[in-house]
Amino acid sequence: MLKTLVVVFLRGGADGLTLVPPVGDDDYHRARPRLAVGAREAIALDGAFGLHPKLAPLERLYRDGVLAVVPACGSEDDTRSHFEAQDLIERGGTDVAGGWLGRWLRRGSASSGGALAAVAFGTALPESLRGAPGATVVRTFEGLGLGADAGRLARELARLYEDDPLLAESARDAEDALRRLASLRESDYRPEGGAVYGTDDFALALRRMAQLLKAGVGLEAACLDLPGWDTHFVQDTAMDPLMLRLGSGLAAFCADLGPRLAETGIVVMTEFGRRVYENASLGTDHGRGGVMFILGGGVRGGVHGRWPGLGESALEGPGDVAVAQNYRDVLAPVLSRHAGAFAPEKVFPGYALRPLAI
Repeated sequence: MLKTLVVVFLRGGADGLTLVPPVGDDDYHRARPRLAVGAREAIALDGAFGLHPKLAPLERLYRDGVLAVVPACGSEDDTRSHFEAQDLIERGGTDVAGGWLGRWLRRGSASSGGALAAVAFGTALPESLRGAPGATVVRTFEGLGLGADAGRLARELARLYEDDPLLAESARDAEDALRRLASLRESDYRPEGGAVYGTDDFALALRRMAQLLKAGVGLEAACLDLPGWDTHFVQDTAMDPLMLRLGSGLAAFCADLGPRLAETGIVVMTEFGRRVYENASLGTDHGRGGVMFILGGGVRGGVHGRWPGLGESALEGPGDVAVAQNYRDVLAPVLSRHAGAFAPEKVFPGYALRPLAI
């Protein structure tokens, strides 16, 4: 069973046709005479799809069977607004309270609700974690501690609530978390498995996440963003460095976890994909179907789901990849592998799941 779920959100609408180009689809090459990734450039996944060469660090994970790729993913909503699309996906539907990850932690998982059960790496709590029993936003470990008086303050906290029937357990949990955090020093951390992290914010967040997982602080869900995917202009210039950061960061994280990867589920998602046709500015505009990556324990590697094709009759709206896989159907099998009972009617209310076999 999985113990920790990691959600990486590519904010800005990442172009799935570049991340995982359908190199075997002639319509793809006709629609993008200047932006298409050639079959010889791409890292072959199967006869139809390849991996962008900037994502080469992920190839080994794919060959090892711990990386699943799901093209033509998205929601049922056809909004072209980043904010509306992100809000819809992170809430897990319309007219629902809180976020899907928060509901899962509260009702669907075996969450202890501990002080560090849910952590968002960054500066703001993502909508997906709204409603969680407890969630912490952090940039560095120093931001999680209580400074030089941590020990004294933790003991006073425990004494203050030790006889409270409702809060005693939470106070003990907070004291234990603070004690563990006090022992963490980023400068002392040595990644394992030959992992080499970059120095950008995304890589450092993954490094801290690995350190927390190994420290045994009870981390059950973690969120982090990699923004910048809104590529209307000169798309390659914007996407190439982002793909390098994404591929190298995830590869280092997985190597660093080592055997712990079998207890960790990693989801990479975005709010929507891009339009099939390249625009006059060597970019792509907001579209529908994107791509999701699933890594880690219990994953059935490979390319999964139905590919609707890119012929004119298969496109949606003004020229978009059709959504053939709803994002909830991709998340469901990951959640079901975690400890505890997955209650889909509570996590994704009002949606009839058709889980993908990944």
